[in-house]
Amino acid sequence: MKFKLLLVLSFWGIASAFSQNTFRATIKDSLTQEPVIGATALFPSLEKGVISDGQGEITITGIPNGTFKLELRFMGYAVLERTLTFPLDGTSQGLIFLMAPQTEEMEEITLVSTRSSRTIEDIPTRVEVIAGEELSEKGNMKPGDIRMLLNESTGIRTQQTSATSYNSSIRIQGLDGRYTQLLRDGFPLYSGFASGLSLMQIAPLDLKQVEVVKGSSSTLYGGGAIAGLVNLISKTPEEEPELSFMANGTSALGLDLSGFYSQKSNRLGTTIFASYNMGSPYDPADIGLTAIPKFDRFTLNPKIYWYAGERTEIMLGLNAVLEDRLGGNLDHAKGEFVDNPYFEANDTERLSTQLGFKHGFRDRSRLEFKNSFSFFDRDIQIPDYTFSGYQRSSFSELNYSPSSDMLEWIFGLNLWTEYFDHALENDTEALDYSYQIFGLFAQNVWPVNNTLSLETGLRADFHSDYGAMVLPRMSILYEPNNALTFRLGGGLGYKTPTVFTEEAERLQFRSVLPIDPENVDLERSIGGNFDINYKWVPIPGMTMSINTLLFYTKINDPLLLTMTGNGFYEFEQPDGYVDTRGAEINLKVKYGDFKLFTGYTHANVKQHQGGTVTDFPLVAKHRLNNVLMYEKEENLWVGLEAYYYSPQKLSSGETGQSYWILGLMSEKKIGENFSVFLNFENFLDTRQTRFDSVFTGNLDDPQFRDIYAPVDGFVVNGGFKVRF
Repeated sequence: MKFKLLLVLSFWGIASAFSQNTFRATIKDSLTQEPVIGATALFPSLEKGVISDGQGEITITGIPNGTFKLELRFMGYAVLERTLTFPLDGTSQGLIFLMAPQTEEMEEITLVSTRSSRTIEDIPTRVEVIAGEELSEKGNMKPGDIRMLLNESTGIRTQQTSATSYNSSIRIQGLDGRYTQLLRDGFPLYSGFASGLSLMQIAPLDLKQVEVVKGSSSTLYGGGAIAGLVNLISKTPEEEPELSFMANGTSALGLDLSGFYSQKSNRLGTTIFASYNMGSPYDPADIGLTAIPKFDRFTLNPKIYWYAGERTEIMLGLNAVLEDRLGGNLDHAKGEFVDNPYFEANDTERLSTQLGFKHGFRDRSRLEFKNSFSFFDRDIQIPDYTFSGYQRSSFSELNYSPSSDMLEWIFGLNLWTEYFDHALENDTEALDYSYQIFGLFAQNVWPVNNTLSLETGLRADFHSDYGAMVLPRMSILYEPNNALTFRLGGGLGYKTPTVFTEEAERLQFRSVLPIDPENVDLERSIGGNFDINYKWVPIPGMTMSINTLLFYTKINDPLLLTMTGNGFYEFEQPDGYVDTRGAEINLKVKYGDFKLFTGYTHANVKQHQGGTVTDFPLVAKHRLNNVLMYEKEENLWVGLEAYYYSPQKLSSGETGQSYWILGLMSEKKIGENFSVFLNFENFLDTRQTRFDSVFTGNLDDPQFRDIYAPVDGFVVNGGFKVRF
């Protein structure tokens, strides 16, 4: 009898020890009471976890008896920890956990370009942000410039404008590069003559994030932001000091060396970025012309921050870039003697200053002043011709944001000045110009209720050459729940006529006549977009989100570069317009250690002139972006990329071929401070020179065709990063 009792007790103890429990709970936002979709629930000691579904619910099975810590995590929310003892009593099943939005984490994705203190989730203006791992991954593939960082985003393309010197511009939704405004921390440092090589002269190591606003943004930033704007946000000093280095080499014999330092003390802070980038003449097509030119570039960006008080900050910065670039005949670029070679040389000196002042008042109002001066010198040389000039520009702004419990206002005024001197003795053909723009603006964000927000803006600009213009805009955000978001927005824009366009850049500005403000007017635009974002959890452990953007922009009376009867080129403004309409679709899927990003762009850009409608040149009507990433324990990243471009209409009237570009990226973290990366870019070796030509005529006097596909082909790059 005692033996039987002992045997029963033993089996009971074994059954209790191995008993399993099921835990169910719901995760909600502590402020809105809406379910938090995609939050991670984890018992670390058990290595058991799930992701909350579309109702914010979690179910975790196979939990043994005992006491365990539960962690709840989601971006933008404070980590929530609870200790639970199993088996639970009746009151502990079906728990509701309230996660609180955390200001400190949200600051990491607080937008700068919208001039608002609101975050990316609750701002009516649609803003795309490249930050964190995505910024690091794309920076690994082209550490010397930001072309790839932007080119792999849906709806954006970096268009190469020179077959031999690699010059490029940004195109958003198919529109010409001159309609996109490129900013650095809100400062317009890359406009006019300075825009031709800007994409090639910005290294990404000191960037915190990149913000892209598509569609008219002229209310806050004035002329030039018709297609949209790209704002490069620099890193700022943090409480923890940072010292990082990157070294990269390529199979095309390129070298990139970058360093960044950041330190913050009680009253002072500093950031210093320095880089050296070198390229060797490279001709994968063996045609005797450089696909990648020879270049040497030095960059130095120091900044000093003075925290004059608890609410006062003063920043002083300097941006200096020196570069020599030589493309054209391969042997000539290598330094060998060639009789009468074709070449294209670019020597640039870029220097700009930045001054910023911010002061917050006790009632949460804030005052900000910023100023920049920019000096840009560039010499372009081709056989028997030199184009030389220097640009001087400045930007000043004062804005004030009063405190309000319901409304978020910002009022401001700013002043642009720009002056260009063409080093040419013949004044009638010199491209000299000078103008000033004074602007006033106001913007308001009104959270009507928990699901609806309205953003309105109005700007008045006074141009010294073209008079006054008024630019309104409006955006609406409707968020019925945490899973679904609608945005609708639109506004007016304008662009000051300029000779510094993609077409003139291809000619090295040779024989291009100056623009007479008496004969042309501002290029004016109207546009809007409608955006839908939906996220859900189709199966346990998987999160998905899909974003659809419908867009339309119309530019009235665009400038066209035409050839005159005496061999010169002049800008005309015939009656007509250019419009772009289409859609962008982005799908993001995360399952376990895998992430899939798929983007599709449909851009239908038409040129309407004299009753004739034609396709705008160099626009891929259909484009696909696909990236599959594998990330293991935050120390190993492997990614496969595939990009498709549909046939493009060329300026000659011909049609280019469609093509695919495939790439493979990888990074391995070794220890806490060291990582190595290796990338195979365009490993199918897709090149325009494989299926089409890039020039006609002979090697000594090439006549270049449009560049619509890569010319550098398959390139391997790799290196290491160190961060302390």
